[in-house]
Amino acid sequence: MKFSCPKCKSKIEIQKTFNKKMHVSCGKCGIEDLLEFSKNVDEVFLEFLSRYDQGLVTEKGLSEGLKDEGILRDEDEIKKMIGKNKPDKITEEILFSKKDYISKYEVLKNPEPKMGCKVEDLGLDESISDHLKELKIEQFYKFQEESIQEITFGENVVIEAPTASGKTEAFLIPVIQRIKKDAVDGNVFAIFVYPTKALSQDQYPKIQKFAEKIGVAVKVFDGDTKLEDRRKIIENPPQILITNFDILHYHLWHQTKFSSLLSSTRILVVDEAHVYSGIFGSNVHYIIKRLKRICSNKLQFIAASATLDDAKEFCQQLFEEKMQIIHGSGKKGQTDFVMLFPSLRTQRALMVELTKKLTEKNHKTMVFNNSHLNSELLAIQAQKQKVNIKVHRAGLMANYRTAVEKQFKEDRLQAISCTPTLELGIDVGNVDCVISSTIPVNRLIQRIGRAARKGQRGYAFLALGNDPISQYYKNHPDDYFEDIEKTYIDPKNPFVEEFQVLAMACDRPISKHELKEHQEVIEHHIIKENLLVVNNRIIPNLDKINSMLNDYSIRGIGKSIDIFLNERKVGDRVLPIALEELHKDAIYFLAGFRYKVKEFDYPKKNYAKLEKIPRDYPYYTKSLTEEWPTIETVFERRKVNGIEVAFCKLHIQKKVYGYVNIELGQEMTQGEKVLLDAPLEYDFITKGIVFHAPRPLKIIGKSEDEEYTEASGYHATEHVVIEGSNMITGGVSQDLGGISLGTSGMIFIYDGAIGGSGASKALYDRFEKALERSMYIVKECPCKNEDGCPRCTFSYRCGNNNEYLHKYSALEILERINNGEKTELVDPTEGDRPLV
Repeated sequence: MKFSCPKCKSKIEIQKTFNKKMHVSCGKCGIEDLLEFSKNVDEVFLEFLSRYDQGLVTEKGLSEGLKDEGILRDEDEIKKMIGKNKPDKITEEILFSKKDYISKYEVLKNPEPKMGCKVEDLGLDESISDHLKELKIEQFYKFQEESIQEITFGENVVIEAPTASGKTEAFLIPVIQRIKKDAVDGNVFAIFVYPTKALSQDQYPKIQKFAEKIGVAVKVFDGDTKLEDRRKIIENPPQILITNFDILHYHLWHQTKFSSLLSSTRILVVDEAHVYSGIFGSNVHYIIKRLKRICSNKLQFIAASATLDDAKEFCQQLFEEKMQIIHGSGKKGQTDFVMLFPSLRTQRALMVELTKKLTEKNHKTMVFNNSHLNSELLAIQAQKQKVNIKVHRAGLMANYRTAVEKQFKEDRLQAISCTPTLELGIDVGNVDCVISSTIPVNRLIQRIGRAARKGQRGYAFLALGNDPISQYYKNHPDDYFEDIEKTYIDPKNPFVEEFQVLAMACDRPISKHELKEHQEVIEHHIIKENLLVVNNRIIPNLDKINSMLNDYSIRGIGKSIDIFLNERKVGDRVLPIALEELHKDAIYFLAGFRYKVKEFDYPKKNYAKLEKIPRDYPYYTKSLTEEWPTIETVFERRKVNGIEVAFCKLHIQKKVYGYVNIELGQEMTQGEKVLLDAPLEYDFITKGIVFHAPRPLKIIGKSEDEEYTEASGYHATEHVVIEGSNMITGGVSQDLGGISLGTSGMIFIYDGAIGGSGASKALYDRFEKALERSMYIVKECPCKNEDGCPRCTFSYRCGNNNEYLHKYSALEILERINNGEKTELVDPTEGDRPLV
């Protein structure tokens, strides 16, 4: 319904503020008012009219109130932020729009990169120097010079530099130099590994064009390589082979003709190394180890990575080798950066409006979301506002994603709503603007690297959200720039180790004297007859283990559910998350459209069949879950302030028993519950932390229902610790699950990946900081609700429909922890109700 302004008859806007008030305003004449919250907007408008008639509504006077409530920033404060900078018209409009709280504005300037020596001074092969001159390259950047020298000397190197900084040339030139000096014809000399086929195909023309001129052969060998081309590669191997770790894994353990080409390799280049975090990274660690086993020469390792806090340490763990680090800097450019907190609307409404504003001015825009669901919802809402936008995310078929990239590159598409898949170096052409939901600062810089790549002015907007960490950054924006991502892998994941040791035996028989560090696993496999001892060598029992290895995915442990539409496979989703998203009658998002799951077969055939629903269907779904944890082994214990915390191996029993329908446009809410006919069950082993929270005795003493208040306090604490620790641990909260057990005070936070991913270990190592930050999130949230709100205690991952939460109980618990109250771990008892 449209409401008219009593003063100028223009349209009146009525919006709910983040602290549960109603803001009524006229964009034309500027009158505005702040009223108490009501679900009935008619009532709000009538009260506004009544106050207008009494002379209580004016054009002036409210700004102070909005400023005091923390809803808007004072204009003078914004001008102070701008200082001597000269933001252009678009940025200025956004800064002074009075629709959001401006947390930070600054102009990010990349200085001129340091220049290195002249091309002819590096003693490169004449053919390389001549070709560089043809390309009008007469001088290297300093980091390129250092990389070329170290790699030519045979050192293991990590090149850490932003997107579009000349990283590829920094490793390609010295690799070609070494090929010219040491290569034998008909042998693969270097393998370049990229995390996705799309990125390999994107980089191949660039690498080939350079190498070809110097007489060095380059070929791509991946899942899309045609049979005829594979045969040519095997018969006539190139000196540089471009591939991915999935291909290396498959061909090594199958001992194919292709795998026999790999033994001559001298150099392994791993680009976008920061991607190999979590389970995928743990598997890659072993595939590198397996490649070392079959190579006849000692391998030299080169990693190229975006900016990381711990790139050297991470790569040393990934490669199990000593590495040298070389830091590069980006191209010269200037980006207007604004951090906004949507105090008068939802995060998605803010991101959609920014996208619309920028695309209307013909600025090509990439919008980064933190989940599949959010990328789909944003595209749907932006399309309704006539924005020319499409979705790009993992889980969509590769040909669809490639088509989206091509349309964007050719200026036929104005905006892409994507997940971190497009953070990698895929070239999508000119990008003027990046809009991003909350992510670690180093990944934001990686994304900003896409804006203004050609030296023009760029725009970057960080849209804070409806969540605890955003609430924290609104009040502490400078902390955002301190919270650099922690990349993590867990080479001791027992499931990864078990599978990879079997794969090693398939690559090449294991002799008695080698792999002592895996002795226990090898013996376990021999007892189970997965491995056999023959003539003092350990070989695989292929009849028994073939199907196990074929089912194994290096990108995530566990089986997947195949997704079908009109009898055609359109995607897949890994278990156990698939149970939450694809149960019968779930609404599933795919490429900007919503579908309903009409048939779900689990655990026998593992498929879901989708059907179309009307475009105006008003809901999407969120599952209801129950979980029960059992501690199997304690790896480490320590005291954090006064509480005892353990890092352990956990057995999680998970059950999806129903779902709620949530209205589109509602960011986080409590919906109508629907129970499934038969619950879906899944149990798995993982790693996690457990701690015993102190009792909130003061709040319990004032409560009528002591048990509810205590259990809800622990549940809220579990939510806040996971959501609030997000950036301290490098954005891993999406990889974590949590359970609080009734009134026992026992809280479990675990890796969502089967066997463990290292995410909970990253939290365990930084737990003091996480607990302190959690306390501030609850303390500083202005909401007065007993159960809290999405910006303090609610979690969009909550399996209990965000029920059983008590903000004030959680605050007392967190204050007691930070004040050093002592607790010991206790055993869970059957009567404790798990809240997730």
